[in-house]
Amino acid sequence: MGLTAKKLREDLDALAQREPRLAAALERVGYPEARVREAGFATMLRTIIGQQVSVASAASVWNKLEAELGADFTPACLLSRDFDTLRACGLSRQKQGYARSLCELAHSGELDLHNLPADDEEAIALLTRIKGIGRWSAEIYLLFAEGRADIWPAGDLAVQEGVKRLLDLEERPAEKATRALAEPWSPQRGSMAIFTWHFYANPAL
Repeated sequence: MGLTAKKLREDLDALAQREPRLAAALERVGYPEARVREAGFATMLRTIIGQQVSVASAASVWNKLEAELGADFTPACLLSRDFDTLRACGLSRQKQGYARSLCELAHSGELDLHNLPADDEEAIALLTRIKGIGRWSAEIYLLFAEGRADIWPAGDLAVQEGVKRLLDLEERPAEKATRALAEPWSPQRGSMAIFTWHFYANPAL
């Protein structure tokens, strides 16, 4: 499971002891809510379905898939349906390609989402074998579904903007710089990532 509220608080309190700007930010905006997703095939498929569409559109596609395939459908269930059937559920040709890639890897046993490598980079490399899943999507899955404590999605624009505001930088740092700036926050960068989203979105700032 993802990082719990208790874990977030513990990590951020530890980081605040060596990062005064975080301590000040916590005083202003408080602690973030936990963002936890269930590990497994369904969460990764939801990630694919949700790419570049609204939350409402993604929910509509998911509901249609469940109506067609069953509430707890397996990768094999989706693979057994033809293009037109999945198209009627709202999956475009591109999304079907991504979904089938995930289902084929999971069904064959090449990808076991409940037994990913313990090493973060190895896990990311395995997840990005799925068509349509880049580093950012892999990192988000590992952070929210597995609660990996040191995941740092440096390519996320909101994380970059949150770092800019937190460190009072003149410009939003690019991905490489965002990754370098976070090195002192290891091994609790996952909690810091969730805080940067919270800090970025806070209307009081």
